[in-house]
Amino acid sequence: MILCCGEALIDMLPRETAAGEAAFAPYAGGAVFNTAIALGRLGAPAGFFSGLSTDLFGIQLAETLAASQVSTEFCARSDRPTTLAFVRLVEGQATYAFYDENTAGRLLAPEDLPDLPDSVSTLFFGGISLVNEPAAATYEALMACEAPRRVTMLDPNIRPGFITDPDAYRARIGRMIALADIVKLSDEDLHWLEGPGEVVSLARRLLDRGPKLVLITEGAAGARAVTATQNRFCAATPVRVADTVGAGDTFNAGALAALCEAGVLAGPGIADLADDVLDAALSLGTRAAAVTVSRPGANPPWVDEL
Repeated sequence: MILCCGEALIDMLPRETAAGEAAFAPYAGGAVFNTAIALGRLGAPAGFFSGLSTDLFGIQLAETLAASQVSTEFCARSDRPTTLAFVRLVEGQATYAFYDENTAGRLLAPEDLPDLPDSVSTLFFGGISLVNEPAAATYEALMACEAPRRVTMLDPNIRPGFITDPDAYRARIGRMIALADIVKLSDEDLHWLEGPGEVVSLARRLLDRGPKLVLITEGAAGARAVTATQNRFCAATPVRVADTVGAGDTFNAGALAALCEAGVLAGPGIADLADDVLDAALSLGTRAAAVTVSRPGANPPWVDEL
C-alpha cells in the first residue's frame, strides 16, 4: 500500500447560480487527499492518513475516499471541524483563502500516529499539512520514524501566502528532503527553495542531500526525472485547460502508480531505476495530470480514461 499522509479539506469552488448569483460549491480536496484519490483511481493500492473530522464535510471526505478505493483505516477521526479552502480562479490559475484554525487536520498530534503494518511499502507527504503546528511536526515525526524501513516521497506543494514563518518552514522541508527517497517539486517550487539557476543543476543539488530521485514538473512543457546520472524528460499532453486544480497531485499519483507497477517501491529498487522505468513514471504522471486539468476542479482520471 502507498499511504498518503497529509491534509484533507473542502475546496469551496466558485460557481454561479441559475439566477446569476456568485456562489461556492463544496468539493473534497487537499493536495495529499487528491494524490490518494488519483492513486486509487489508477488502480494502485492506496491508503490515507490524516486528522479527519466526523462533521458533514468530514463524512463527504471519507465517502469520496471510499468511492475511489482508498483505505481510511489509518485516519484519526475527531469531532473538530474540517478545513475549508475558498478558491478564486484567475485565467484558470487557482488562489486560495484557507480556514484552518482548530481543525481536525491542523490539530493532528503524535499520539494520533498509526502503527503501520508491513503491507504499507511507501509513504507520501506534502502540501499545506507541513506548514502549521502541531500537524506539521507530527507528519515530520512519522516520516523520520518510517524512512529507514519504507520508501518515502515528498512534494511540499509550496503555497508562499500560507507560510507565516518561512525560516521554520524551510528548515522543516530541508530535513524532510534529507529523509526522502523521492522529492517532487514544480519548477516554481524548486526556485522558491533553491533560488535562480538551471533546473537540472538545482535538482542535483537536492540529490546531494539524500534523495535518490527528483521529479520536476514544468507546467505546460512537461516533467523531468533527475538522478545522479540520469535526466529524463516527458512532454506534456496537449489539452484545453479548464483549471490547474489538482494537476501536480495527479502527477504524483501517476508517477507513484507506475513505480509501484514496476515493483521498485520496496527494498533498494528505488536507488537504481532504469530509464524505461523513469519514462513510464513521467508518462503516466503527465497523461493523468492532463485529464485532470481538462476538467474543472481536482477530478483525477480512472485508469480506463487513459
